[in-house]
Amino acid sequence: MQQRYPITPAGHKKLKKELKQIMEVDRPENVRDIEEARSHGDLSENAEYSAAKERQAYLDARRKELETKIALAEVIDPTTLKEDKVVFGATITLYDVDTEEEITYTIVGEDESDAKKGRISLKSPMARALIGNRVDDSVKVKTPRGLREYEIMDIKFMPVTLE
Repeated sequence: MQQRYPITPAGHKKLKKELKQIMEVDRPENVRDIEEARSHGDLSENAEYSAAKERQAYLDARRKELETKIALAEVIDPTTLKEDKVVFGATITLYDVDTEEEITYTIVGEDESDAKKGRISLKSPMARALIGNRVDDSVKVKTPRGLREYEIMDIKFMPVTLE
């Protein structure tokens, strides 16, 4: 049995949108580019043809990857969760013991993560350290800047937006 791929509704929609873009716009455009490059003659020294074929390979690989992720997606809507501990989809407010600052992260799927926007991948060291903990728990995380300690101040379950 293949492993499920956890993702929020917003992330699932984004993957489907990208797949549609590839199938309806990018791939047909690429086919036209290949046809045009072929019309220029000798394919062995045709840079346009080579570039178009490379683009075709990329688009086909990405299409297959997206189809697999969509087929294996386990869409989890954080707004339906009623947990008292950190799980996928949780928005967690942390207190950094060293810097005395508050930070907020939402745990999302790999394709949805963007640390600058406060969305961290379920597979990230930070998310793995937080999963299963509750409010007031202290969590130590090994980061590039060394071992950091955080206290979980709040856990919420709200809609994830990818803008």
